[in-house]
Amino acid sequence: MTPEPIFKNTVTLITGASRGIGLACARRIALRGGHVVGLARTPFEGEFPGDFYTADLADEQSTAQALSAITQKFSVDHLVNNAGKSTTSLLEETSSSEFNEIIQINMRAPLQCLQACVVSMTQKGYGRVVNLSSRASLGMLRRSAYAGAKSGVIGMTKTWALELGCRGITVNAVAPGPIQTEMYKKNNPLTPQQMADFLARIPVRRLGTPEDVANAVTFLLSPDSGFMTGQVLYTCGGLTVGAAAG
Repeated sequence: MTPEPIFKNTVTLITGASRGIGLACARRIALRGGHVVGLARTPFEGEFPGDFYTADLADEQSTAQALSAITQKFSVDHLVNNAGKSTTSLLEETSSSEFNEIIQINMRAPLQCLQACVVSMTQKGYGRVVNLSSRASLGMLRRSAYAGAKSGVIGMTKTWALELGCRGITVNAVAPGPIQTEMYKKNNPLTPQQMADFLARIPVRRLGTPEDVANAVTFLLSPDSGFMTGQVLYTCGGLTVGAAAG
């Protein structure tokens, strides 16, 4: 059965679209009839389901140049601020350069992207924005900079929801974790036994997939979510509720 084309005649800009959650979102939106514009530092290898642009989102000027090219060509309806970067540093190990880079990618880039796209959304009186936060925003070992930045994403989400709701623009956040992505595997090297013990703590007894997060993101972009704004949807297998009983 062909999925209903709920995103027909819309343009969705997705950052960090070359792999993982961003790519899963791109494929799902395209499958539902939407035109996808991907933006990432790494060039896409293979056939991307839409148009693709490269930029270093940690660099404000590089990001601005890409956004200028995109907004000149496309009238963006939906924005998915997915690009992010994490670290595994303890408090004493967190350097200023590391902290600044995390803030640039995880906070400044989403702000800059929305500033570029809000013009067309305002003109249409319609827009959907989904920001990717993280379960780490609730606190996580070795994640001072990352947890702080992802908490900031939630704060910006709620503020933008207040500012933009009267323009017909909704702004929500999805907070994943733990999801099987390259970044997760790199930052969480576990032995088979450690992984088994960890899975036993997750209420649904498995890690999430990029597609699980894409399902949540596309719901918040869909017409069905029009009365939701300023909300955080945790896509975490229940870990934000608590660890499962042994």
